[in-house]
Amino acid sequence: MRYEAVIGLEVHVQLRTLSKAFSRSRCSFAEEPNTATDPVTLGLPGALPVINKEAIRQTVRAGMIFNCAIAEVCKWDRKNYFYPDNPKNYQITQQEKPICIGGFVEIELPGSARNIQGPHRMVRLNRIHLEEDVGKLTHRGNHSSIDFNRAGIPLAEIVSEPDLHSAEEASAYLNSIRMHLAYAGISDCDMEKGQMRCDVNVSLRPEGGKELGTRVEYKNLNSMSGARNAIAHEIARQSRILEEGKTIARETRRWNAQKNDSEGMRTKENLQDYCYFPDPDLMPVRLDATFLDGLRGELPERPFDRQRRFMDQYGLPFTITSVLCPVRELGDFFEAALAVHYNPKAIANLIANDLLREMSSDDRKLPLGPADLAALVREVDEGKLSKQGAQDLLVRMVRTGENFAKAAAPLLEEVRLSELDVGQLCREAIASSPKAAAEFRSGKTTAINAIKGAAMRAAGGKANPAELDRVLRDLLGTSP
Repeated sequence: MRYEAVIGLEVHVQLRTLSKAFSRSRCSFAEEPNTATDPVTLGLPGALPVINKEAIRQTVRAGMIFNCAIAEVCKWDRKNYFYPDNPKNYQITQQEKPICIGGFVEIELPGSARNIQGPHRMVRLNRIHLEEDVGKLTHRGNHSSIDFNRAGIPLAEIVSEPDLHSAEEASAYLNSIRMHLAYAGISDCDMEKGQMRCDVNVSLRPEGGKELGTRVEYKNLNSMSGARNAIAHEIARQSRILEEGKTIARETRRWNAQKNDSEGMRTKENLQDYCYFPDPDLMPVRLDATFLDGLRGELPERPFDRQRRFMDQYGLPFTITSVLCPVRELGDFFEAALAVHYNPKAIANLIANDLLREMSSDDRKLPLGPADLAALVREVDEGKLSKQGAQDLLVRMVRTGENFAKAAAPLLEEVRLSELDVGQLCREAIASSPKAAAEFRSGKTTAINAIKGAAMRAAGGKANPAELDRVLRDLLGTSP
């Protein structure tokens, strides 16, 4: 029997705030353990929480960028459980009235599904709510240590509907969430720093069936590859169990990335196990229309919307826009260069194919300004520089940090060959290409490109293309 996987994800994203969700303690990374804490974070007697307005603001912005309905009133609940990384023995969260309801995330489908459904589709969301993070446990042999620096950092929990059906789709979904939130400055989503983690629920049902199967959960997957591999493994594991005529146990499993395997942890909890109840120390929050309108006005254009606009407005191909649009700074750089010199395709190609190749994968800042890149393209368009010369100049600018004016001065001087030099180059190119010369004289005008190529190679790619064309046509007996 063939089975269909049904997958839902709960993605936990640390919001970009200076202080924690319910205290003034600072949000930090890589500091000395247990130094970014306070009585509220540690749950000391008498310490009372206070809501962080910026955490609410960023959660609402996340809801808006993912097309959620924003609740007029949200409130806070206590999720009660005992675990060493949870100092209060409860977590402040939103069970009954979350800030963001519904919505969807647009994803770019893996190549295997594109021909059928197109490059993109929507994944429905159930909700986005605000809660606090817990501490970090580190296990060494028979000992464990706890760092509470992370405890209390505001988390947006993004809960999907069971709309995903493969490990590749789930990976595309996580990539889209990371791209959109980083684009809007809501979170850095750095998985290596624990700023984005996910829980995965996987079930199988007969292909074409409607009823959901028994779901199995994997907690705290903290890398893209970990989530993808855990899902693929679980689909295969459940398929084997069902083929053997056995039943799937409803449980939580642990993923071991080193062994590429999983093991059972505990039976799956029910909502009743957490004994949710309203937090008595925190009042509900009402979000007025003026506050919400202000947040809508500051949101950037969504990356996939920008990609479609670049394709329609500038005539760029999908492959190039897939490079320019996922990173906000790169799309901004492209349009800033266009404002200086309008040649969308040449500027886009130079960024996607040359500039990014020269940049280190660790580079966070573009190594030249948009006006410098636009000047390179303008020199080519005006016939003062060959495409190869522009590419060479770009490499020099990236490696030396020179601006266009400084880097271009000696190169432009070098490529301005004299009339005599151009004439000699062209005569030699015609002599070395008799067949192309005869075809051109007989009316095949495109044959001049072969002769022009020979002349350009002889000039080391540094001749003026327009000048070569003019002189060749003169020598071949046809005016330009």
